[in-house]
Amino acid sequence: MSCVTAPQLLHNASKAKSILKPLQFVAIGECMLEVQANGFGPSVLSYGGDTFNTAVYLRRCSSPDKIEVSYTSGLGTDHLSQILRNEWEKLGLNLNTVEYIEGRLPGMYLIETDSNGERTFHFWRENSAARAYFQASVTALEKNLNRFDCLYFSGISLAILDAASRTRMFALLKQAQLNGCRVVFDNNFRPKLWPDRKLAQEIYLQAFATCHTALITLDDHQAVFESNSLEEALVHAKSLTIPELVIKRGAEHTLVRPEKTKEWLSIPTLSVQQVIDTTAAGDAFAAAYLSRRLCGASAQRAAEFGNAVASRVIQYRGALIPEDALQDLISSPVY
Repeated sequence: MSCVTAPQLLHNASKAKSILKPLQFVAIGECMLEVQANGFGPSVLSYGGDTFNTAVYLRRCSSPDKIEVSYTSGLGTDHLSQILRNEWEKLGLNLNTVEYIEGRLPGMYLIETDSNGERTFHFWRENSAARAYFQASVTALEKNLNRFDCLYFSGISLAILDAASRTRMFALLKQAQLNGCRVVFDNNFRPKLWPDRKLAQEIYLQAFATCHTALITLDDHQAVFESNSLEEALVHAKSLTIPELVIKRGAEHTLVRPEKTKEWLSIPTLSVQQVIDTTAAGDAFAAAYLSRRLCGASAQRAAEFGNAVASRVIQYRGALIPEDALQDLISSPVY
């Protein structure tokens, strides 16, 4: 598939870029250390985060000559931060917009699993370097903003920031739009990260106002806006005035309203024999959808690919499944 510009996508940026150069995509957020442990016995150290997962899956779903994927976050100058950087580089991510902050550490969460398989999460992120990203006088992302074609962020990206940092973030997103950049917002919602629901609602409405494309998980939308039912949440989501809108509803059909149309597409999800782990299914969908949409595919074809990738991810444990588990989908002429 050759990479071309979709209607009103990158119309300004394309004037200054050769069509032979890859599109520049950047995901903004936090990748945390993950500890899997039960009691004080052996534990497993890993890492993950919503926008980070999307960045990795986008790297896997597209070739470097079509889309170059960058990850923007804060890291400390400690040994664990260096290990994380090395891991991110191995995954093929461009890290030129990472900020290194003295005295800060990676955020961390611990997962405990009981005898019934239920998981409990404990977080340590108050001293997280990602929270302090916009405390630099000028960040690497702000310095290089004019070179990006697509910016991707989530509700979690916003939740970890203080008020002043959010103001910087929204200013950056508005400038990106003026530059002809496609701004994409994923509504991932974690109630514990917000001091109250009213603030979350205000910030989410600001985020919707700054984006070109919104990827909405319906039950998260219901939780943010305290809708009485999923049906009420769906009505509210559909009323948003956003150029391109995608509504994910678990196993139900994915709904897509493409740019420049008022018609809704209903894209079937794929049934699987057994769901093993739904972690990062939405992150993977976002990556797959954008990997095709940014390169000129129709919204329907992009959503079909997104559903196929998400259905594969939920058949494996963990956020990042083995890379070769997606190869047949990625190479399929259908997508």
